[in-house]
Formats: sequence, structure tokens, C-alpha cells
Amino acid sequence: MGWGGGRVLRDRNVVFYLSGVVVSGFGSSAMALAAGVWTKSLTGSDSLAALTTFCVWAPILFGPLIGTLADRARRRPLLIWTNLGMAVVLLPLLAVRSSDQIWILFTVLIVYGTSSVLLDAAEAALVATAVPETLRGDFNGLRMTANEGMKLVAPLLGALLFVQFGGTAVALLDAVTFVLAAIAFALIRVSEPVPRPAQAQRWSTQVAEGIRYLRHHPVLWRLVLAGAATMGVAGLNGASVYAVVDAGLHRPPAFAGVLYAVQGIGSVVIGLFAGALLRRMPERVFAAAGIILFAVGVALRVVPSVPVVLLASAMIGAGLPCVLIAAMTAVQRETPGQLVGRVAATANTLLFAPNAIALAAGAALLALVDHRALLLVAGTAAAIAAVGCLLGSRTRTQVAAPALGGSARVENRDTEGTETAHDSR
Repeated sequence: MGWGGGRVLRDRNVVFYLSGVVVSGFGSSAMALAAGVWTKSLTGSDSLAALTTFCVWAPILFGPLIGTLADRARRRPLLIWTNLGMAVVLLPLLAVRSSDQIWILFTVLIVYGTSSVLLDAAEAALVATAVPETLRGDFNGLRMTANEGMKLVAPLLGALLFVQFGGTAVALLDAVTFVLAAIAFALIRVSEPVPRPAQAQRWSTQVAEGIRYLRHHPVLWRLVLAGAATMGVAGLNGASVYAVVDAGLHRPPAFAGVLYAVQGIGSVVIGLFAGALLRRMPERVFAAAGIILFAVGVALRVVPSVPVVLLASAMIGAGLPCVLIAAMTAVQRETPGQLVGRVAATANTLLFAPNAIALAAGAALLALVDHRALLLVAGTAAAIAAVGCLLGSRTRTQVAAPALGGSARVENRDTEGTETAHDSR
């Protein structure tokens, strides 16, 4: 029941997979900051600089459609060629020198966001094949730790690189990380069957299958809904961070970087212990505990005290990833192999879209209400989401998987999270 990270890291597939995630995440985090700074420096427009983030996030709204591709091809080759393709896609950025060429950056960022959705879906499906079920909680926790760790380091390096050499240098760095990620994925050894001809259905039919499976699975659906609500609250919390720094703590805007750093440390720590905790409790309990921790952290940000707000940031960083790790671990376990890509992509769309919407809504609300009132309401909403994650019908429910290859698969699921002894793969 102890920490399983050591066992996970002894698996060569996991080592190469995490290596790919780390180098790719490093380049992406550096590019995410540099794109906005690059746009601002060329155009002088704050709105266009903000649009860079939207371009990367917008494709997630089409997650079910994009994720279907991950179920129509073998996942490892798809990861390799998508990463290599993105290295090539970034090369046109070397020509961006003036505001007249900024459209090239926006076009590349849209493709960038689309590839991120596809890569996430393919990675989730490959993990379900390459990583033993008992270690997936540890694996997903380590993946979260790797991602958050890169977010602590890469943006700073990206900013320094941009200041010294310009945006083209950051683009080249990102392209190199994509190539290194492709090499890491190429070194993974996994046996993947070619998708059967019976699975070559109409694209719209396959998209609907993924959505339907998630919607009618009581365990996954409740986890995803709780995660979506929590990510919506996270958007409100994120929109209020500068108000907390200014009106609450009377510190300069740059102090927000300290809060984000502490929050990142909290996420790194919970990622290390997520697997051990998931072996001791069901996903819904782990998720609910994390949401409660997050809710308390959000509410504590109303206190005009630097130590309290720093503690609140650590709680937010530790609590928020729990529902994301729990949801993805459950998706990988509960979903048939031929559906994992589109179900994971659909889940990601439902989880992350509310964050982007709430960020915009929170920015508008701050012009009308005090940030403390917004944070208290947000914290209360997160606590309600935690309760909703725990509650549910105790009756057993039949979940029918979509007909694949002419046969339907039926599972009995306990809506409290205890499944029958049935091998879903």
C-alpha cells in the first residue's frame, strides 16, 4: 500500500513515456508564455496577446471529434508521427518578424492546440495498454508531477530565451522537444493490434459512441461532472488572483508569480502520493477529498494575510489535481480499449472547457462584485461539487458499451464505485 512510484519507474515503458511527457511539456510551457509576450511585443495589443491562449485552448471544445482519431489508429505510431509533425509545424514561426505576419503565429497555435488534444487522447489510451492497472494511479500522479514541475521551470527559461534571442529561439526549442518526445515514444515496447475493419465506422458514429459510453457510465460521469464543476471554480479563482494580490495583500502584480509557484509545488507533491492514496480509497473519495481541500484554499484567499494566502495556494495546488487524476485513472480502467481515446478526449473537454469559460466570466464579475464575495461563493460551489461526487444511487446499473464488430458488451456497475469482477479489456 506504500508509494508505488519506485515500482512504476522500474518499468522501461513508463520511463520512456514520462521522458516524452517531460521534454514535450517543457517545450509547451516555454512556448505558452513566449507566444503571448511575442504577440504583445509585435503588435502592442493586450487583447491579441490574450488571444494566443484562446487559440491553444479552443480545440479542446472539439475533443470528442479529435479524440476519435486516437481510436482509429495504433496509438504509439500516432504519438510518434504527431510529435514529429508538430516539430515541422513550428518551423514557419521562424519567418515571423512583424505584426503583419502575426497570423502565422495564430495559425500555428490553433494546430498546436489541436495536436495537444490528440496527443492527450492517444497517451491515455496507450497508458491503458502499457501500464499495469494497479500502477496507473501512481503513473497518472507522476505524470501530473512532471507536468507541474515543468510549469515551474519552463516559463522562466522561455522568458529568458525570448528576451535574449527572440521568439524564434523559443520556437526552435519547442520543435526540438517534440522530436525528443517522438524518440522517447518510439522506444516504448507495446503490442498494439491494428484496428479491426469492423471498427471502421462513420466518424460521427464513433464520436457518438464515446460520448454515449461516458454519459451512461455512472462512476465516470459523476467523476467528470464533479471535475467540470471544480475546474469552473478554478477559473473563477484564477480570474481573481490579481485582485487578491492587489486589494487583499497590497502587493505588486508580480507577487502573483509567487502564488502560482507555491500552487505548483502543491500539485507536484500530491502527484507523488496520488497512487498510494488511490490504493487506499475509491477514486470518488480521493476526488472529493481533493475538492474539499481546494474549496477551503479558495475560501481562505479572502484573508488579507500573506502566510494564509500562501497556505491557501498550496492547498489549491494539492487539491485541484486530485479530481483530474481520479477521473483519468477511472477512464483508463473502466473503458474498453477500443474506446479509450474518444472517451478520454470527451472527458477532457468536459473537464477543461468550464475553466476557460469561467476565466472570462470571472473577469467580468470582478468589475461588479468584490473579489472576496466571488471567492466565498466559488469555495461554496466547490464544496457542493465534492458532496455531489460522493452522493449517488446505490442501485446497480447496467452500462451497455456501444456495439463494436456486431456485438454489444454489457457490464454491471455499482454506482458507488464498486464494479463486478469483470475484465473490461
